[in-house]
Amino acid sequence: MRARTVLCILKKDLSVGPRSPIVLFAIVLPIMLTLILQLVFGTLFESPPDLGYVDSGASDVIVELKASGSVQLHRFESGNELLDVVRSGRIDAGLILPADFDDEVRAGSRPPLQLYISGESYAVNRLVVTVSSIDAIRSIAGTESPISTEVINLGSDDDVSLATRFVPVVAMYAFLIAGMFVPAASLVDERERGTLTAVTVTPASLGDVLAAKLIFGMVLTIVMTLATLWMNNALGANPAAMLLVIVLTSVFWGLLGIIVGLLAGNSQALFAIVKAAGAILMAPVVFYLFPDWPRWIASLFPTYWAIDPLWQIMANNAGFPDVIGSVAVVLVMSVILALGVVVLGRRLSLKHQ
Repeated sequence: MRARTVLCILKKDLSVGPRSPIVLFAIVLPIMLTLILQLVFGTLFESPPDLGYVDSGASDVIVELKASGSVQLHRFESGNELLDVVRSGRIDAGLILPADFDDEVRAGSRPPLQLYISGESYAVNRLVVTVSSIDAIRSIAGTESPISTEVINLGSDDDVSLATRFVPVVAMYAFLIAGMFVPAASLVDERERGTLTAVTVTPASLGDVLAAKLIFGMVLTIVMTLATLWMNNALGANPAAMLLVIVLTSVFWGLLGIIVGLLAGNSQALFAIVKAAGAILMAPVVFYLFPDWPRWIASLFPTYWAIDPLWQIMANNAGFPDVIGSVAVVLVMSVILALGVVVLGRRLSLKHQ
């Protein structure tokens, strides 16, 4: 195996890859699933409420609202202009502050708060605007809230939103399509076109081709998995640990793809293998959707060990030392797959001699 030859084959795969329907599918599918997931749970275009204001006296209320970050502020020059925009529904609310508003508040008087709410705004945005405005006014008045609030979680400490529980499903598709299916399909395509046979009469070896396919699958897996997690805000509190886990597990998925590609003699056989194994490969992610199901059952599936470290970092803010056991299992499985690649590769080489 020569590094220069591997790089030449890899360069060819990277240049041809964007024109391949399989590669395009590997890129588009996780993005489409993410869009659907975020639209269903309403977090894709989520942003703070829009609050317009007219400030005639450089009020500190605006300063406090800017510091809170709870609303997006939009300045208007006149009250009529502000009211027209609020009525049209282009912003959630409008606040008009007279020139002497701060002085009256600090003097202890109770000036009326001219806060106008759009009829098209969401109830939660109305609540955020109202509470944020009151808190800002209380801050410049120098008074504390007359009540204290204690947030009590009625669920368990391990509660995770349903949207987050769907992220492993999307990530698993990125793993399967980019990491396994793309190298397998690329290898099968080479076999069907007869280029693997032609390799035997060139300086390149079958091992060089398999190494290039493996690296190609790893690169695509890393890029698409990171993109998927980033789009879902699921990189966790330890992105460096997440990156390391993805890099290490990409070896497992790439080797699995090479095994499938070597076992499948043609495209029909490839799709048959993927369909037959799809349920088994995807099974572990169901246990993240239903957390009450016994997790030990999920651990019986090999792909569980490749997806669970991502879940622990994403949902439980785990570090790399916390998931090193699962990663070790993945590496052991990768070694076994690598031995399988060697055996199947030699068998294929003998067949083409």
